[in-house]
Amino acid sequence: MDFFTTFKICGTGLSTQRAKMDVITSNLANINTTSTPEGGPYKRKMITFVAEPLKQGFDKTLEGAVQAVKVKGITEDQEGIKRVYDPAHPDADKDGFVSFPNVNAMLEMAEMITANRTYEANATAFDAAKNMAVTAMNIGK
Repeated sequence: MDFFTTFKICGTGLSTQRAKMDVITSNLANINTTSTPEGGPYKRKMITFVAEPLKQGFDKTLEGAVQAVKVKGITEDQEGIKRVYDPAHPDADKDGFVSFPNVNAMLEMAEMITANRTYEANATAFDAAKNMAVTAMNIGK
């Protein structure tokens, strides 16, 4: 496996964790949004990942074992919409209930910490591979 393969894998890890952070921050920003263009309250977004085989050039022994990651999709969580009785609220229905988003701040913060740590781990792996490549190039000096 060449260093560029490692860089590609680390790069996909970095980009997917950045996408996860984008989804988490969107959820937190809309924690009290009761009205959306689609109608109804904001619905918590969830991101899913899928392993993607990396096309290897020379090293066929690692074929199938080396996999990158990519975003499979972003879905809306339909469960857990909170209904609160508040007839004075501008978004209250005819019965006086307001539907609030199903976003849990504690869960989102835990997801944010996980995304941050995973991003850091990918950045550290990238840096380690870069240092190995630099050391290998310095052998010939």
